[in-house]
Amino acid sequence: MKKYAKILTLILSVMLILTFAGCSGGTTDSEGTEPVGDGSDGGGSAGENLNIGIIQYVDHIALDSAREGFIVALQDNGYQEGENITIDYQNAQGDSANMSTISDRFVGNKVDLVLAIATPAAQSMAGKTTEIPILGTAITDYVVARLVDSNEAPGGNVSGTTDMNPIKEQIDLLVKLVPEAKTVGVLYTSSEDNSILQAQLAKEAIEKLGLTYVEVTVSNSNEVQQATQSIVNECDAIYIPTDNIFASAMPIVHGVTSESKTPVICGESGMVNSGGLATLGINYYDLGYQTGLMAVKIFKGEAETASMPIESASGFDFAINGTVAEEIGLEIPADLQQYIIE
Repeated sequence: MKKYAKILTLILSVMLILTFAGCSGGTTDSEGTEPVGDGSDGGGSAGENLNIGIIQYVDHIALDSAREGFIVALQDNGYQEGENITIDYQNAQGDSANMSTISDRFVGNKVDLVLAIATPAAQSMAGKTTEIPILGTAITDYVVARLVDSNEAPGGNVSGTTDMNPIKEQIDLLVKLVPEAKTVGVLYTSSEDNSILQAQLAKEAIEKLGLTYVEVTVSNSNEVQQATQSIVNECDAIYIPTDNIFASAMPIVHGVTSESKTPVICGESGMVNSGGLATLGINYYDLGYQTGLMAVKIFKGEAETASMPIESASGFDFAINGTVAEEIGLEIPADLQQYIIE
């Protein structure tokens, strides 16, 4: 009897184990998350929390505005931090080693999407992963930066918005404000691919108008003051494209050009606010918002970066710094006075 009792006990134990296994309902991934794009209500599915990494190259008004616009676009479409998304914002402060560390961090944390603000940030992130969706903004030319196969069909894990300026129109604005100018100087960073491209386009526009082109380049922010002091002695007006080093150092540029009475036309309005004279440029908040709408499409599963064309800004705004105009003794034409900011 004892022998049969032991056999019966063994059979019951096996049956009990099988019963529990059948109730377990299979396995889940170690994080317990659902794939990006499963939410159909604009705010993610129940229990879903999307992790978004933001890598920003450096601090300045344009890049900060783009980041703000991106976040507001997410909020307007039901993606609220602390509810269904977590945002990890990291600023590299213009340092390549920092960018590499931040990029490794996002890859290690397996974020669901990365917003890369400015070309160096996008290049750093793209060099670390071909799997995580990367949306760029404040990037002039994705092909020149070797981030995509083409602007129409990126072909990989990178897409986003371009801040390509209306450079010809900006040079035309310079001529309208400074009609007596014979020589135009251009300042830019020699290591920024997009700055090099914009300088080339500016050179073409300047020389097409029969003006003389001169340039001075920098490799870091420590050279900005000396470069500006050098070029004001060679030109009648200065053009500075959407260059990250110069955008963050515009107060230094202004300190030199206000003394030399040299007009400075800039690539974007944040640079005008910081000491430039004028621009016809992109609204970076709107550009960031536009990028945020692209992220929403990815989260909803409506699009993938490989097939999302690079998007351009929908419009450009005049901005004229009235205080700077007064400092350098320049009179603003009547048809542009409505764009003066103090």
